[in-house]
Amino acid sequence: MRQLFLVLTLLCLAVTADAAVKTRLVEYKQGDTLLEGYLAWDDAKNGDRPGVLVVHEWTGINAHIRQRTEALAKLGYVAFAADIYGKGIRPAAQSDAAKTAGIYKSDRSLMRARARAGLNELKKQRFVDTQRLAAIGFCFGGTTVLELARDGADLRGVVSFHGGLSTPTPQDAKNITARVLALHGADDPFVKADEVAAFQDEMRKANVDWQFVSYGNAVHSFTNIAAGSDNSKGAAYNEKADRRSWEAMRSFFTEVFK
Repeated sequence: MRQLFLVLTLLCLAVTADAAVKTRLVEYKQGDTLLEGYLAWDDAKNGDRPGVLVVHEWTGINAHIRQRTEALAKLGYVAFAADIYGKGIRPAAQSDAAKTAGIYKSDRSLMRARARAGLNELKKQRFVDTQRLAAIGFCFGGTTVLELARDGADLRGVVSFHGGLSTPTPQDAKNITARVLALHGADDPFVKADEVAAFQDEMRKANVDWQFVSYGNAVHSFTNIAAGSDNSKGAAYNEKADRRSWEAMRSFFTEVFK
């Protein structure tokens, strides 16, 4: 009976902890384009706290991005998943996702503007300490947050999870004020060694405070369980790389938000 009571108590505590995390959809605009982001925060926590912008993969805001946004809220941040594509644009098929992402990859000014709009919306949210901001992104989102940093956004830190590292304007790295953490799958066939080398050279030349972590046996999309487990497809989930990269981000945030 005592053991049963203990189990029930622990379950109640877990439910209470989860219930403290609140979420809501947020409509906002970049120019004339209506966007819809996803906000998460811990309602049981008092006072202002760092804000973290989250940028989605090429399929737009999905279950994976919502889960990561909520996980950040559980860590004590106000997290906002920005919408780069526009309200209701959530391509499911890979061909559609590639086409939609390609619009922004070929127009980095638009990509940066959409990311800026998301960052500005994050700053407006209750409990956000606007002096302590960071951005993370996954795949397409990793590319996007790096572009946001190159645009000179006032961020403490930027984290790219298996993101594309190349840019048409590497000279813009001189604008980076944030510390940069790139988390990469060592066997990623979509971000090859020459792209990695060019990125590292870009960071060095601009004297950026940067870190680069490469995870063995990991390919693209290693944080997303929906990517499956077949590395031969070039994109696959890797539990170790997922766990290690999330811990690397947590340690990084502890440093940048001091």
